Amino acid sequence: MVDVGDKPETDRLAIAEGRITLSANAFDAVMSGSVPKGDVLAVARVAGIQGAKRTADLIPLCHPIPLTGVSVTLTPDPESRTFTCRAEARTFGRTGVEMEAMAAVSAALLTVYDMVKALDRAPAIEGLRLLEKRGGRSGTWTREP
Repeated sequence: MVDVGDKPETDRLAIAEGRITLSANAFDAVMSGSVPKGDVLAVARVAGIQGAKRTADLIPLCHPIPLTGVSVTLTPDPESRTFTCRAEARTFGRTGVEMEAMAAVSAALLTVYDMVKALDRAPAIEGLRLLEKRGGRSGTWTREP
């Protein structure tokens, strides 16, 4: 594990995203709230927050970070039958929260997959990536479009 003890504490933010593509049947079931396992989007948001909070338990050399905030949104696109998940993680500390934001997206999308797998044999999770990070020595970084 990298020693971050000499680094100054700063406000830190990371934003990540990813998406899942579903069959028409599964997408419609999620949108209508008729998935047998329950409210897919609500459960996925909670799973994403929990994923951010448990990142250090999943990634072996990741520092446990006291998060000051996590938000997870899932936005539907009926034309492509996708849900785009976006997560923001925040802390005031000595190391960044990129892994927490990406773990949040991963957990949320895996939860959607789990909840619709009886309706769709081939959901596809794609495009997990960091969009932006702020704070620390390197300042702000934003992914080029």
